[in-house]
Amino acid sequence: MNNILEVSNLSKTFENVEALKRVSFSIQNGEFYGLLGPNGAGKTTTINIISTISQPDTGYVKINGMDLKNHSIECKKSIGVVPQEIALYNELSAHENLMFWGSLYSLNYADLQNKIDETMSLMGLTDRKEDKIKTYSGGMKRRINIASALLHSPKILIMDEPTVGIDPQSRNLIFDVLEELHKNGMTIIYTTHYMEEVERLCDRIGIIDHGNIIAEGTIDELRETTKAEESINIHVENSEHINTEKIKQIKNCLDISNGVITFSSKNSGKDLPLILMELNKAEVGISQIEIHKVNLETIFLNLTGRKLRD
Repeated sequence: MNNILEVSNLSKTFENVEALKRVSFSIQNGEFYGLLGPNGAGKTTTINIISTISQPDTGYVKINGMDLKNHSIECKKSIGVVPQEIALYNELSAHENLMFWGSLYSLNYADLQNKIDETMSLMGLTDRKEDKIKTYSGGMKRRINIASALLHSPKILIMDEPTVGIDPQSRNLIFDVLEELHKNGMTIIYTTHYMEEVERLCDRIGIIDHGNIIAEGTIDELRETTKAEESINIHVENSEHINTEKIKQIKNCLDISNGVITFSSKNSGKDLPLILMELNKAEVGISQIEIHKVNLETIFLNLTGRKLRD
């Protein structure tokens, strides 16, 4: 395996609060990795350490085989960071902002101009290049924030909640850009509170809770490691006339309420015909069938006992 990032035994304590407890994981070159956790779980602390904003109490981070502590300048050249808070100067134009941030990477003038033109085009904002940031919408500011992190062509792009509070048009454009960057081989580390974003974008997911990585893998792998099951909701006709005691004896019947019978299932395709056969024997009229697959939200709740925003 070609790991571009290796995180090993990271620990960090803030005023007697143990934010990280020997966190370890690795990311392969070109991988899109989602780091998920409830508020206060330790993901921001982990991101801050990888981004060189904070130092761990113990453990280490290696980027391209180089220790972050001993080779911080070389490592910083390999990473681009898109912070949760927008880091732009409102009184400057987008072009001036990108000139400022690009100059911090010691790019020569001609190369920087080319990268600014390239990233502005990528973000769909070429025609707004000379407009002041204060005239931009929230979504446009987010897009410039991302552009500033791409100017030095980083090998790893670290994104901390990049779509918070933006319009659907900007969100979809950002998704398209990220998918293109990923297709072209960029490694991306992504945190978000939106499960559907992770399901769409990420190759692999790490779930952190109480300062520990408690699960890691693809969505299919995480689904296998949890006890989360699909649910089958059967909407019935004339529910007041059904024999609830008899129905409760059907295998995996969880609940009967408000005209809906709910069953758990490890394989709805296999179980549904058997359930329908039993309901037919009980002379239950069916008006609607709903199958709820195990998604990332279900897996996350099963692993942590908390919603992502808790």
